[in-house]
Amino acid sequence: MNDKAIKDIVIIGGGSAGWLAAGIIAAEHNNPKHDVHFINVTLIESPNISSIGVGEGTWPSMRTTLKKIGISETAFIKDCDVSLKQGTLFAGWKNGSDVYTHPFTVPYGYAEHNLVNEWQESSSHIPFAEAVCSQNTLMLRNQAPKNITTPEYSFNLNYGYHLDAGKFAEKLNTHCTEILGVIHKRAEVININSHENGDLKSLQLDSGEIIQGDLFIDCSGSRSLLLGKHYGIPFSSKQKYLFNDSAIASQVPYSSDDDPIASSTLSTAQSSGWIWDIGLPSRRGIGHVFSSSYTDATLAETELRHHIKNLVGEEVAEQVSTRKIEFSPGHREKFWHKNCVAIGMAAGFVEPLEASALVLVELSANMIAEQLPQNRKIMDIVSKRFNEKFLYRWDTIIEFLKLHYILTERDNSEYWRDNVSRESIPASLQEKMDLWKWQGPYHKDTLHIDEMFPSASYQYILYGMGFKTNPGNFRLSNQETSAVALDLFDENAMRTKQLVSSMPTNRDFIAKVHQYGLQKI
Repeated sequence: MNDKAIKDIVIIGGGSAGWLAAGIIAAEHNNPKHDVHFINVTLIESPNISSIGVGEGTWPSMRTTLKKIGISETAFIKDCDVSLKQGTLFAGWKNGSDVYTHPFTVPYGYAEHNLVNEWQESSSHIPFAEAVCSQNTLMLRNQAPKNITTPEYSFNLNYGYHLDAGKFAEKLNTHCTEILGVIHKRAEVININSHENGDLKSLQLDSGEIIQGDLFIDCSGSRSLLLGKHYGIPFSSKQKYLFNDSAIASQVPYSSDDDPIASSTLSTAQSSGWIWDIGLPSRRGIGHVFSSSYTDATLAETELRHHIKNLVGEEVAEQVSTRKIEFSPGHREKFWHKNCVAIGMAAGFVEPLEASALVLVELSANMIAEQLPQNRKIMDIVSKRFNEKFLYRWDTIIEFLKLHYILTERDNSEYWRDNVSRESIPASLQEKMDLWKWQGPYHKDTLHIDEMFPSASYQYILYGMGFKTNPGNFRLSNQETSAVALDLFDENAMRTKQLVSSMPTNRDFIAKVHQYGLQKI
């Protein structure tokens, strides 16, 4: 069995995670243009379980994924109620009245110049993101990062998407089955059969069919049917660091068809959590993420409806329906065990503060696709490397999300006071904070070539929330570098004016895509 080629991949669970995994793997190993299939991908989806459907924000990496899978960006925008996302706008996270942004585009001239010191010395009266990046201004103005004449997946400023998660799964389903040759089974798994060595052998369906496989991918959501229930891989809770474990989600209509579509995810701090606001062309997805240890669902919903009332009026706020979602922040102690690997919520979940759920699916599926073991003999080596990489990535996500909390000056609730307590901060993050007091994050300091978050992301959060770095006596800056920095600030300001005058609003851009479509690359 060790020398048997890996030919049959079985995915259990649909939704965005299951269908993204199916599409990425099938696109990597099969050639639909020439009807060549080197592997067989079968996806088993329960007809009785609906997707959680709140993963409505993506990273820019989704552009690469969709292009690789072979989906037209025009069709994607039209069919999945898509708008363009340029980053996240944070309101009230520092002191209750502040606003700062985390753009997807790195600072101007970032490849060669770290502008933090010069910004602190000469330009700190301008918000950091505004001083170093044009995208900040376009985000605040609800403008798009590209024109209708810009080809599919190309851009003037880096962007991801806001989307309807249910429609996205349907789009992937259709494309994977009709174009990429993925086999779709709508059935319940009623029995799991194993080889003598403990590997998964086959899944028995309630239809009577038995599906055999060489590699099984668990995309069964928080049930984690294979990795969690069958194999009993322990769950590692991270609630010590990330307190939030509940959310109340709603879908809110616009006041009129002309209302602006935000080109960033809006995140507004609350007494014991935060509210997300995601603008789609047809509606807004608004929800409250909170910690059940510090408040209850009734109070959280009251805050949510008050927030909605301020946006669209009391009548709409009272009529909006809500649903509660509960989750355990954390992840499995490992993700690939024997011939089973978990992706999506089957592997773990933390609050959706920086839309990390879908990007973890993309990264997991891409690593499986690109390093798919040719036979069982080498699978344990691949799985060991996969586990090491994704344990590091989960640690990185937890650190980065926690960074948003520990710089707050809010002290009006126990929730925020506890978030800045030293015992709630990962030791590795505290070490970085101690370092950043003297030398700020920069891409030349990163330890891995494929870090989850570029050093620019840390800069946007740190200096957006008022953090100070003291370069001390070892500062490398001089008159020449200061002059270069000032030129870069000026060039960024000029580029910002050009983009503001030439970029459409997010709503106008989406309307033109629906009317004319985007140019094919």
